[in-house]
Amino acid sequence: MNSPKNPSPTAVPSPPALWQQQQARLATYAKANYNFDLDHISEYNAANGWRIDDYETTLPTEAPGPPAPHGSWQAAQQVLRNYTFPPPGLITGIFAPDAPLENRTMILRGQFLVFTFWFGVRIGKVTDETRDTPAGPEQVWGYSYSTLEGHFERGRIEFTIHKQLTTGQVTFRIHAVSQVGRIRNPFYWLGFKLFGRMLQRRFARESLRRMQDQVAAALREPAAAG
Repeated sequence: MNSPKNPSPTAVPSPPALWQQQQARLATYAKANYNFDLDHISEYNAANGWRIDDYETTLPTEAPGPPAPHGSWQAAQQVLRNYTFPPPGLITGIFAPDAPLENRTMILRGQFLVFTFWFGVRIGKVTDETRDTPAGPEQVWGYSYSTLEGHFERGRIEFTIHKQLTTGQVTFRIHAVSQVGRIRNPFYWLGFKLFGRMLQRRFARESLRRMQDQVAAALREPAAAG
């Protein structure tokens, strides 16, 4: 008597990617307006109620000259493209991976304590240029995004990778122009008033550290493969 064959296990379909789960939100924010006047951002400063923040960290140095293939600058560029440097316990960026980077709409899922918040931002022009500086020419790549309607903040944040072509020094910089937005819920308004600045600094500090860690990991990959 032949023993019955075990039936093949039924394949369990993979859950949809996070950006696929959030397609309705992405579509809504794609039509949203900015929640501040982007045309006058160069005029915003502490005197008229805006906060200006600058942060930076050094990354592994390269040889002088243009960015090296598979070097620190290119590794950092890929981390920026993937938006994997923000601390995931605080901010997760959600976007259609096949959408062009320039003018991309992105959802930011913010998490704090037991609360989850959903905000929309839009990436502006991508920077890719050589600049003259007092220390010599530098290659710069990066982008900024600006806040859309419904965000708890107003403003723009810029992320850039710099390579000094004469020395090989590589730097990751964050430049932010921000102001508290309109928060209708009084409970959320109070929470943002109490913790918003702390969370801004935590975002910047952990983003710098995670960029360093991810670039270092990318630079180890060729050696490990070989």
